[in-house]
Amino acid sequence: MRLWLSSLQWVAFILAGTIVVPIVIGEAFGMSTPEIAAFLQRTLFVLGIAGLLQVLFGHRLPIMEGPAGLWWGIFIVYAGLVSSGGLSGESALRQLEAGMLISGTLFLIAGLFRWIDAIKKLFTPLVTGTYLILLVAQLSGSFIKGILGINYFTEGVDPKVALPAIGILIFAILLSKSRIAFVKSYSILISLVVGWLLFYLLGLTRPMTATEGWVTLPEFLAFGIPEFSSGMTITAVMTALLLLTNMIASIKVMENVMKQQNAYKKAANYNHSSIITGINQWLSGLFAAVGSVPLSSTAGFLMTTKTVEKLPFIIGNVIVVSISFFPIFTSFVASIPPPVGYAVIFITIASLSSLGVKEYHSLKMTENELFIISLALMIGIGSLFVPGEALTHLPGVVMSIANNGLILGTVTCIVLEQIFIYLEKRKK
Repeated sequence: MRLWLSSLQWVAFILAGTIVVPIVIGEAFGMSTPEIAAFLQRTLFVLGIAGLLQVLFGHRLPIMEGPAGLWWGIFIVYAGLVSSGGLSGESALRQLEAGMLISGTLFLIAGLFRWIDAIKKLFTPLVTGTYLILLVAQLSGSFIKGILGINYFTEGVDPKVALPAIGILIFAILLSKSRIAFVKSYSILISLVVGWLLFYLLGLTRPMTATEGWVTLPEFLAFGIPEFSSGMTITAVMTALLLLTNMIASIKVMENVMKQQNAYKKAANYNHSSIITGINQWLSGLFAAVGSVPLSSTAGFLMTTKTVEKLPFIIGNVIVVSISFFPIFTSFVASIPPPVGYAVIFITIASLSSLGVKEYHSLKMTENELFIISLALMIGIGSLFVPGEALTHLPGVVMSIANNGLILGTVTCIVLEQIFIYLEKRKK
């Protein structure tokens, strides 16, 4: 019984962290409701397969694969190019397919030539701590907006959505701190079910999408034949490098959590993980889904639920893949109210900041380290407040980086630390 409840909780966590992205992208590209449902189906299929490949053959840790924020941003950027007349919708989506194929190839090369071992040395406690703080800062805006009901029924704060969502958030926090082991372990699953039911009783759920047929397979190259272009090639190369940073940071964070839970048995293989990430990026391109990446937020999930075993994670991903074959289930999943999803996993994301602080505690906190932290956080968090429309005149690759405080701040931290290390060595 415990195994299946843990597996269902993984399903709830994966779905809550996934369904919003395909829906938002689909609406940005002006897709019809059936097209958005198919897009969600393909994304769930790829993410489920990606999670299984990683836990079985890659890093071998129970880390959720989710839509990469970078790819999400690039999709939105290209949707903006379509709306401004710079590209046709068909061409933009085909170029995005090609971009994920290029990114996957770079990951495969990095893993096969064992470059990851050298790169991961850059991820010191200083860098990892800064990455986690910036991750929470970047995600916090979306979560607060989601809980307040912004862009759910109306463009502004919607009290009739915000009040029950805040109630669900408080309920989820109380469950996660419960003294009853069962309640604490399955707080996310319980909160999601209760929250969904509450929104349904209050008439705040959206209607399910009409479906055709009982079983459908994810469509191969749904956007058409990949279209390669110089602009997308440059964007894909930069995205792969930044996602590599994301992948390494996520694995290191998860290793630390597994050690805290006394469940860490064998070091993760970063090169294998890079190879599998390359395959997963290829799957995303070939099945016209959103490019995936191991998500650091999984660490917060494990801290909240204490579910560190691999088997529930494996079963959970198998269920997600199975759901993707049945349109009626995909439509049912798509009807989960986003405010409920945001409220339920809010504490999971928030707890990542505590991990970041713990990383800082392991430092000596010299003047140089404090300077690096201050500058990296200032640049990373500050860039989050730059309006996206203010960057639209810049090249796509520059815009995707400048509008991503997580990557900008993390790269700043890495570069500054290496500069100070080099200067210290020269003094000796």
